[in-house]
Amino acid sequence: MNGRKKITVLGAGLVGQAIVSDLATRFQVTAVDCDPKRLERLKNLPDVIPRQADLSKPGILEQIIGDADLVVGALPGYMGFGIVRDVICAGKNMVDISFFPQDPFPLNKPAEEEGVSVVMDCGVAPGMGNIILGYHQAQMEVERYECLVGGLPFRREWPYQYKAVFSPVDVIEEYVRPARYVENGHVVVKEALSDPELVEFDEVGTLEAWNSDGLRTLIDTMKIPHMIEKTLRYPGTIEYLKVLRKSGFFSAEEVDVKGKRIRPVDLTASLLAGLWELKPGEEDFTVMRISISGYENGKEVEYMYHLFDRFDRETGTISMARTTGYTCTAAAGLLLEGKYTQKGLSPPEYLGREPQHFQYILNYLKERGVVYRVERHEL
Repeated sequence: MNGRKKITVLGAGLVGQAIVSDLATRFQVTAVDCDPKRLERLKNLPDVIPRQADLSKPGILEQIIGDADLVVGALPGYMGFGIVRDVICAGKNMVDISFFPQDPFPLNKPAEEEGVSVVMDCGVAPGMGNIILGYHQAQMEVERYECLVGGLPFRREWPYQYKAVFSPVDVIEEYVRPARYVENGHVVVKEALSDPELVEFDEVGTLEAWNSDGLRTLIDTMKIPHMIEKTLRYPGTIEYLKVLRKSGFFSAEEVDVKGKRIRPVDLTASLLAGLWELKPGEEDFTVMRISISGYENGKEVEYMYHLFDRFDRETGTISMARTTGYTCTAAAGLLLEGKYTQKGLSPPEYLGREPQHFQYILNYLKERGVVYRVERHEL
């Protein structure tokens, strides 16, 4: 391990574990989590240093990342912004997948002043979808971008027909945060779960797509007339989600329960955590379809990217952890190998602008079995 670059991974959940496992094949990794059970799952990785810590306590983060060459953030969204800010203040490069709800761009100036590179939202979606669009926007005049994406269990089990890979609070955020998309060059805001449509996929049949707020930084960084992202679930899921939302179970406003103030969303997340957990032997898949159309060398063209990834039986790694985690570790490789050197805050679409970076990420994912199939059509 001597001489190997050091990476500190903050968060050892299902995605964090996949990130740690992948990085540990090339680097010295310290895995940090407040839950000892999560760290216990990493005990069979010889080159990983587990460290139990509560990152919400003052001064802890600075101690933990003191000798790191790179920090990777895989924490829940509500912690993300503050952690990224503090990592920047510590003068460390970072790749983050917390998908925090705050506006990230105020962090750009501090990162530039510290001379550090921070890549945010570097998962599958947001993440790889942004990277793909960033590449094509630099190569052609893009008129339209559509991303349909979802991660689901193969087994449809009543009533939820869903299992959560991320923190339940972060999943619930998709169901309540207003969905923004771009139509005719203008930002349109609708409620989450709106405009449902049925979409066919060869591998899994019919899924239901609905508006979610997955464009994120693309709204600010891309001047494209039409952009939209929709989340995929099994048909019928949207109805029970609307009932729970309408009933207040997803509300972040405190209510009084027998003299105690609680947020309904915290109770709901606690109740659903076990119900949404993949059981031993259960497998998941990730499906994504991206359409990018516009003008290239005077011709009207459309590029279609198809991803269908499934649970890795050999390693026991769930698909959403693979597709999210390995995009993150590909970005980490770009930074650690000195291939990506832009200082400041980098949304993932910035990574795709250079063809060599784009190809590096595609090859990195392909080596790990995450394959994006691309089609080009002249319209």
